[in-house]
Amino acid sequence: MTSIGLLICQQMNLFQPKRLPVLSMLPLALTFCGFVVFTNLSLETNTVGTYQLIKTMTTPCIMLIQTRFYDKTFSVPIKMTVIPIALGVFLNSYYDVKFSVYGIIFASIGVIVTSLYQVWVGEKQHEFQVNSMQLLFYQAPLSAGLLILIIPFIEPVGDLVWLVKVSSLQCMVAVIMSGIVAFSVNLSIYWIIGNTSPVTYNMVGHLKFCLTLLGGFILFHDSLNYLQICGIVTTLAGVVAYTHFKLQENKVTKLPTVVSEKD
Repeated sequence: MTSIGLLICQQMNLFQPKRLPVLSMLPLALTFCGFVVFTNLSLETNTVGTYQLIKTMTTPCIMLIQTRFYDKTFSVPIKMTVIPIALGVFLNSYYDVKFSVYGIIFASIGVIVTSLYQVWVGEKQHEFQVNSMQLLFYQAPLSAGLLILIIPFIEPVGDLVWLVKVSSLQCMVAVIMSGIVAFSVNLSIYWIIGNTSPVTYNMVGHLKFCLTLLGGFILFHDSLNYLQICGIVTTLAGVVAYTHFKLQENKVTKLPTVVSEKD
């Protein structure tokens, strides 16, 4: 669906494809597959609370990868914003945290692979001098082809055939709509990371987590206890602090350099 969506965008002249080396795109496609597979395995073997809690480790993992391998630096205030975010997610999920060996393994691999994927999304756009659509135009079909090869090993073919036979029109429409939403999500990931950074994208993800809980409470009257409300406030405080410190740093880097001369 992402590939189809990009073909439609191409026909609408929203972007022009740029030829990219397939072998250079393979690591990005493989990490996307790992991100999808291990995230789903983590959800399958962990409770939602455990999944959310371990997922917060993606941000420090990205910082570590960028610092170690890409010579990026992060100020102490930026690093410290991870603490209230992790604490806030814990307060939201504490009642649903249960650990298992396989769950921890899958979740940990998922964090590492997801971090690599998000870092490479930004690095590849800069390396090849392409925009989000041009890069995704190559990554999406390549990843889809790799996932098709993996499917028989994790999903019995007989079950898939049975699913196609019994699927109603309503079910198929729901699947197609899900694919359209996935296209929007994939495009937004590439756009946000390409125009900001992987860490900033994760901050948007934490904000989405809080808005989802608040939306459920306001629109569907889902219950929120006192600790969950504290968790939302704490997480939002971390996101706001990150935004403040990042904007301050951007202002400093944009200031013109003043050269003083002495007679």
